[in-house]
Amino acid sequence: MPDKNLLILCLIVFLNLPAFMEIIEVSTPQHEKEFFALPKRLYANVKQWIPPLEEEVRSVFDKNKNPTFKHGECTRFLLVSEANETIGRVAVFVNEKTKLKNNDQPTGGLGFFECINDEKAAFMLFDTCKQWLVTRGCEAMDGSINFGGRDKFWGVLVEGFEREPNYQQNYNFPYYKDFFEKYGFQVYFNQLTFFRKVYGLSEKVHQKANRVFSDPNYHFENIRLNNLAKYAEDFRQIYNKSFALAEGLTEMTREEAEKIMQKMKPIIDERLITFGYHLGEPVAFGVFLPELNQIFKYVNGKLDLIGKLKFVYHRWRGSCTRVLGVAFGVAKSHHAKGLDAALSVCLERETMKSDFPYTDLELNWIGDFNPPMLKLMQNLEFEVCKKHVTYRKLFDESKPFKRHPIRSYEKAEEKS
Repeated sequence: MPDKNLLILCLIVFLNLPAFMEIIEVSTPQHEKEFFALPKRLYANVKQWIPPLEEEVRSVFDKNKNPTFKHGECTRFLLVSEANETIGRVAVFVNEKTKLKNNDQPTGGLGFFECINDEKAAFMLFDTCKQWLVTRGCEAMDGSINFGGRDKFWGVLVEGFEREPNYQQNYNFPYYKDFFEKYGFQVYFNQLTFFRKVYGLSEKVHQKANRVFSDPNYHFENIRLNNLAKYAEDFRQIYNKSFALAEGLTEMTREEAEKIMQKMKPIIDERLITFGYHLGEPVAFGVFLPELNQIFKYVNGKLDLIGKLKFVYHRWRGSCTRVLGVAFGVAKSHHAKGLDAALSVCLERETMKSDFPYTDLELNWIGDFNPPMLKLMQNLEFEVCKKHVTYRKLFDESKPFKRHPIRSYEKAEEKS
C-alpha cells in the first residue's frame, strides 16, 4: 500500500496544487528567533547583502523604544511550510497620526517583508496584512515601509542590486518587485539614492553659497558633542519647519529628537554635521554620518562583545571611507535662498583638510515628489546609484489611485 503522504505529495506536484502553508503570529521567543533567522538563510549566498543590526530591528517592535506605539499598533507574522520551515515573514502596522494625513483613504503599512521566490507564499502574507488592516479601518496599505520614520527600513529595492545597502537601508531580491506589482500595489513614489565623490563642487554652487556667506544674518557651525541637547532641539525645530510641514509628516517631539541624537552620538563625526542659523534661529541642517555598513558587514548583525570589538577594530583601521547623507533640511521660510549650497560648501571645506578620511558620498534616498532636492542633486553632479519604491495598494481598486503629492513649494523653488 503506497504511503499516504507520498501520494499527497505526488498529487500536489502533478496537479500543481499549492503546498500547505500556515500563518503564525510572532508571539514566542522561538518565533522571534525565526523572524531574524529567515533573511540570513535567504541571503546566505548574496555577497551584497549586509544583515541589519538585530537590536536596531528589535527596537522597531519594542514599545519601550519605539514612540510610534504611543499612537499606533503593530503585529508580526511568519509563514511556515508543511515541513515546519519558515519561508516568509512580515510586519503590519497602523499609525493613527499618519493614517489619514494627506491620504484620501485610511492607510496602514507593511514592512520587513521577506519571502522565498513563491508568489502564492508572498500573496498569503499580503492577504494577512490586508485583513489585519481592514479590521482596523484601513482602506489601503503601503509597503515595504517602517513602523516609524522614513529615514530607515523604507522602500522596495528595484535598481542597484549590485551595490551594498547603506546603513538601515533595505536590500531585497529582484523578484520582490514582481510580487508587489502583481498583487496590485502601485508606485506611490520612487526613492532615489545618489552618489558622488566628496569634493569638486561646481563654481555655480560656490557662487550661490557665497551669497549666503556674505549675509551677516546667517552663520553656520558644526555640531559639538559637548552640547548635544542644544543641537537636538535645533534639529527638531528645523525638521518641524521643513519636513513635517512639507511632506505631511507628524511633528517631531523633544523626546524623539533627543533619542535620535543620543542614538547617533557614538558615531558622530563633528566635521560632518552642520547647522545654519538666521539671526540666531536654527533654519537649516546637513546631517552626514560615516557609512557604518562598511563596518557592520563584519559583525553579522550582532553588536555583542565580539561585534563591538570588530566595530572598534575596523573604525581604527579606517574601513569606513564613505559618508552617508542622512538628512538635508531647510525651514520652509528660507527655501530658495541658497542654504542648500552653503551646507554643501561647508562640508567640502572639511574635505580639504589633510586628516579627512572619507572619499565617497551617498545621500540617503530622496523622493521623486521633491523636485527642488532632485534639482540640487543635478546641480551638485550626483548620479543615481540605487532606486527603491514605496508601493501603495488600494483595497478597493475601482477607486482612483493618486501618487504622493508634489511638494507645495515646487514652483517657488523653480523660480529661484
